[in-house]
Amino acid sequence: MTSVKEFRIEAEPTETELGRGRFVFTDDYSVFDWGTMPDEIPGKGASLCTMGAFNFELLDLNHVPTHYRGVVEDGEVKELGEATEPPREMTIDLVRAPNLRYNAGYDYDAFYEAVGNNYLIPLEIVFRNTVPVGSSLRKRADPADVGLDFDEWPTEAVDLPEPIVEFSTKFEEQDRYLAREEADEIAGAADIDRLEELALAVNHILTERAARAGLVHEDGKIECLYHDGSIEVADVVGTFDENRFSYDGQEVSKEVVRQYYGREQPDWVEAVAAAKVEADDRGIADWRDLCGTEPTALPDPVVRAVADLYAAGANAYTESEWFDAPEIEEAVDAVRDL
Repeated sequence: MTSVKEFRIEAEPTETELGRGRFVFTDDYSVFDWGTMPDEIPGKGASLCTMGAFNFELLDLNHVPTHYRGVVEDGEVKELGEATEPPREMTIDLVRAPNLRYNAGYDYDAFYEAVGNNYLIPLEIVFRNTVPVGSSLRKRADPADVGLDFDEWPTEAVDLPEPIVEFSTKFEEQDRYLAREEADEIAGAADIDRLEELALAVNHILTERAARAGLVHEDGKIECLYHDGSIEVADVVGTFDENRFSYDGQEVSKEVVRQYYGREQPDWVEAVAAAKVEADDRGIADWRDLCGTEPTALPDPVVRAVADLYAAGANAYTESEWFDAPEIEEAVDAVRDL
């Protein structure tokens, strides 16, 4: 099980054959890699499933291979357009993804011994069109490194002259950005150039779609599977959890919740950061045991505003009234001053 969606297996994958499974999207949320937070955002799961299915079908129209096979309604697999209400389940092809062992370091050799020719590539392929205020890129690179003519990072978001692609770990306890050479090693038989090519193609398609709704597609990621020499886009793409969007200068994504916790519960955010550093220094995989504090639930008005934002954003992005929600302008205004 992931932190915000349940994972159900219907047919186990083998060393050579794909399996079949389902994602069941919950209303849970997670920030700062914490895992399930102490409350829920009503309707969030349905909005993510709806946007994810919409994007997978959009990728299919553009000849981008994916593991998506449809949404589930009343036990039946359908295309999104055949559903009568916002879906919460999608059916997918499965590959192998064993636990990544840790013993004073992550054992990728053992991972590949277990998967055969049929596996979830243990990387996240990140693409960036802009550098928002909260972007981790600001801590890892200078503006000149990504083609920007600034001596230091501006206090506002900046557009990149061209999209950039980065690679980070998928199964490690803390996301870790990688040099291209290390990413190539971790990818196994999967070609790193093909992964970059797929990421740029997905980014282009999502960016154009977002623009139709007045949204700016700032950054995001894909995950991919490898099966019998082919690579397909996996997990979920282009939702307000996987990607970062903005509307009229306001974030329309999970970043709203991240920034709220950063302002209102800075002690917890700082404790999380310190625990991650300590775990790294001590060679410990699970940093949560080292965190001396826990997050508190969001106030009800914040939950309602964020729930409306997810629903209104999904309506605008898909150009369909899936949810009883305010117009996106009203939903954005409601979270602007949280």
